[in-house]
Amino acid sequence: MSSPLHPDCLKLLELVKASGRPRFEDTEYPETRAMYAGGRNVLQPPPPDVADTRELTLPSGVAMRFYRPAGSAGGDVLPCLVFAHGGGWVVGDLETHDHLSRSLANGAGCAVLSVDYRLAPEHRFPAAVEDCAEAVRYAHANAGPLGIDPDRLAVGGDSAGGNLAAVLALMARDGTLPPLRFQMLLYPVTDMAQTHDSYARIIDTVPLIAETMRWFRAHYAPEPASWNDWRASPLRAASLAGVAPAFVLTVGHDPLCDEGREYAARLDREGVRVTHLHAADMLHGVFTMSAIVKPAISYIDAAARALRDGLN
Repeated sequence: MSSPLHPDCLKLLELVKASGRPRFEDTEYPETRAMYAGGRNVLQPPPPDVADTRELTLPSGVAMRFYRPAGSAGGDVLPCLVFAHGGGWVVGDLETHDHLSRSLANGAGCAVLSVDYRLAPEHRFPAAVEDCAEAVRYAHANAGPLGIDPDRLAVGGDSAGGNLAAVLALMARDGTLPPLRFQMLLYPVTDMAQTHDSYARIIDTVPLIAETMRWFRAHYAPEPASWNDWRASPLRAASLAGVAPAFVLTVGHDPLCDEGREYAARLDREGVRVTHLHAADMLHGVFTMSAIVKPAISYIDAAARALRDGLN
């Protein structure tokens, strides 16, 4: 028996129902992207002010947005979070996660480099991994011009972005990326096989259900052979020992709940310092729904505090 949904989540579900919005898995992906982007002004409050934003481009052509937190001066050398947005590797962009990027920058007192990685199905696995890895290397190599400390880099993301961040932490542990100080995983995808019990529990009512996740997977990693690859399923890595300390947030009404909880437990078991926060009455995606789901603000604050502590 799971905890009942928070009243704000129930209010959100009523709004979604009243809007007549189709489910993601009942649309074609171009329509899904427009629908997801269009929800931003309803679901999120106005973006907070930061000291500075800059539009950047990786050598490969991938766009990024760089944030310096409110109150920071131009000469300050800051720690930096390389951030990967959620959206099932199919939807989402710099704009859908602008509010969250700004909030994390201000709350953690760090720079944020948000990556507009290539999306599926035009660019399937492992394209998103490659783009985010390039962004980490870029942050490290360009630390001087960016005004960041190359020895205080973190990775983070929500949902599909949490999946990418966990993979980047494994790559850094193995020496194929610069060392990382911290990883922030917000309701992450950790096992592409989709066999955990929460997939059987979360089959209706909320926006993200098991069928939705199967739809996302069919676009990003349709080949079953790829599901065992740790770059798609970090939970299937032979060892998690030695990765950067982690903050893992899971929510109860989410098909990803159990794999996220198992990932946090494995990190702990294998000697990685981990803080695991479980919000039993929340649904997937709350970090980008804080205009309606008010407790999301406190969870964003908790993630930012963990990030601040991890970077410092």
